Formats: sequence, structure tokens, C-alpha cells
Amino acid sequence: MIQTALPMDRDDVIRLLKLSHDAAGFAHGGSGFTFVFDPAYAERLFMTHFLPDHLILILKLDEMVRGILMAACAEHPFGPVRLAKETVWFIEPDYRGSAAVRMLDQYENWARSSGCRYAGMAGMGEDPDVGKLYLRRGYFAAERHFLKAV
Repeated sequence: MIQTALPMDRDDVIRLLKLSHDAAGFAHGGSGFTFVFDPAYAERLFMTHFLPDHLILILKLDEMVRGILMAACAEHPFGPVRLAKETVWFIEPDYRGSAAVRMLDQYENWARSSGCRYAGMAGMGEDPDVGKLYLRRGYFAAERHFLKAV
């Protein structure tokens, strides 16, 4: 079942944020963008997403949180258009499949009902499956970001 997170889901969401961090390679430099996972930062991120114009969806199966999609919406700094932007989206590998599509459906519905004209999703690295999913759903490439350690 996909539902909006409650404050009591904090520990489960932090656990998934850690799994997401590890899967993205942030801990061991898979992408070159590395940082240590900090549970206090993860808790702050969780709490921030209870503010207005923020969203936390959870995938709950067998009384366990197996997936999260966190997002925020705001007016774009260049003009009068509201955008929704995914902060993090992670589903434990054994629970992906149709749950991923249902989470995206709920996120897009939330974005639309929040007055957003666009909903954005990000992908880490060169995962072609995620890119194909986004393209099939009507997303288009809008920007590509580059990072350099300084």
C-alpha cells in the first residue's frame, strides 16, 4: 500500500535513506560524489518534508516500509511556473515493479493538485532502466548537472 508518511515512520524512512545512499555509491565513490551517511541529516530531511509543499510517500508491505518517494514543489526561480522536484526515490529491489509506477502516479497527482505544471525526477549515474521508465511516462531530459571536487 502506498500512503503518505507519518512522523512515526521516521526510523523506517531513515533506514531506507541509508539503503538509498549505499545503492547510489555515495559511500564508496561509485559516482565520484562521496559523502558519509549521517542519520541526523537523514532525520532532518525527513522532518523537512512535513512542511507545506512537501511530500513523503511510503510503500508499506507486510507492516514494513519498503519504499520512499520524497519531493517538494516551488515556483521556478526564472519565471512564474511551479515545479515539483523529487528529493529521493528508493524502493528495496525485491519490492519494485508495479509499486514504482503506482508511486510515480501518486507523486504526479500530488504535483498536479499542488499547482505544478511540471514534475521532475532525477537519476543517479547511467542507469538506463530508470531513464527508459521516465521517458515512457512522458518525462524529458531538461538539464544535466556536472560536479567537480574542489
